[in-house]
Amino acid sequence: MQTANRLEGIGEYYFSRKLREIDALNKAGKNIINLGIGSPDLPPHPEVIRVLQEESAKPNVHAYQSYKGSPILRNAIRDWYAQWYKVTLDPESEILPLIGSKEGIMHICMTYFETGVGVLVPNPGYPTYSSAVKLSGATPLYYELKEVNHYQPDLEQLTQLIEAWQATPGQQVRGIFVNYPHMPTGQLPDVSVLKDLVDFARAKGLLIIHDNPYSFILNENPQSLLSVEGAKEVVLELNSLSKSQNMAGWRVGMLCAAQERIDEVLRFKSNMDSGMFLPLQLAAAKALGLDKSWYDSVNAVYNQRRVKVFELLDLLQCDYSKDQVGMFVWAKVGVNKSAGADASHPLGLGGALSDQVLYNNHVFITPGGIFGSEGYDYIRVSLCGSIERFEEAIRRISKP
Repeated sequence: MQTANRLEGIGEYYFSRKLREIDALNKAGKNIINLGIGSPDLPPHPEVIRVLQEESAKPNVHAYQSYKGSPILRNAIRDWYAQWYKVTLDPESEILPLIGSKEGIMHICMTYFETGVGVLVPNPGYPTYSSAVKLSGATPLYYELKEVNHYQPDLEQLTQLIEAWQATPGQQVRGIFVNYPHMPTGQLPDVSVLKDLVDFARAKGLLIIHDNPYSFILNENPQSLLSVEGAKEVVLELNSLSKSQNMAGWRVGMLCAAQERIDEVLRFKSNMDSGMFLPLQLAAAKALGLDKSWYDSVNAVYNQRRVKVFELLDLLQCDYSKDQVGMFVWAKVGVNKSAGADASHPLGLGGALSDQVLYNNHVFITPGGIFGSEGYDYIRVSLCGSIERFEEAIRRISKP
């Protein structure tokens, strides 16, 4: 059977393939330590689990739910944004709960993008942005984020990309993906750059899709792009409980934007699913109401783990910033790395080092090249693992 043309150029997700390889190595007795995946290993707050258990036991909660989500969850999202981001949202018209924010990326692309449309995508950046754009029929236009520029977008380069694409009759650029705190680099947002970006988008007629799942992890000042003056005119912000509330497998996210944008995305989304299980929504509302002590407790654990990751990266002779946030550490492969990583690897120095550590030391770390060509000289290490796990990885890498 022939697959649809839209799948041309869309490969299987890197981690899907790599996890199968790791599974095969484990079956061969290698006992791989996986430090590559950003899947929180800590549980949600006990009260969140209690709400799910109690609500699930009720006989009247198992029917289809509203396509726009429970008012209880939408009100909780409104309060969460007001408390932590100082952003005012109308829960009736400016909030759309999602079955995980990843589906929101696809919904947005299918709502606004099509053949002949260019979409600005960060390099390095989350691979799903590019895949979703391609699946919509549109074309990713990659803009470079460089360490020397603190991984902030260069508006001059964005202008050049737009002009080059729109030089062909019938082609237009409609959107730009932005993600701060940035994954994979852990770069915090520069408020002045975000303001310039909103002004730029308003002038160019672009939609900004801001993916904001990491704002609470090892970060004392969570920020929303919607807090910038005039942002609601052009910004659709995706957020998630996966990282901030340790609820990755629960699949609870949100889209926040002006009413017109929410209504447009809902036209697509309402044809794709039939709402989220109500007890999940009620438990998510409980999670969003947790106070600062919750975030402090989670970050205390991540802080301890990050110290161990720094130790591991020192062993690998990598360079890194201690100012990055989020649940990963981004590091550049050192020029004088003792093992002599090969730059001819398809994913660059980072790919060579990742393979070397996997096959020689039985530790998996993510090659930065899977996030784009600007990541070829980098690796990314996840903080999702116990202290004992990191210590064992350090022991393995320390062995001659």
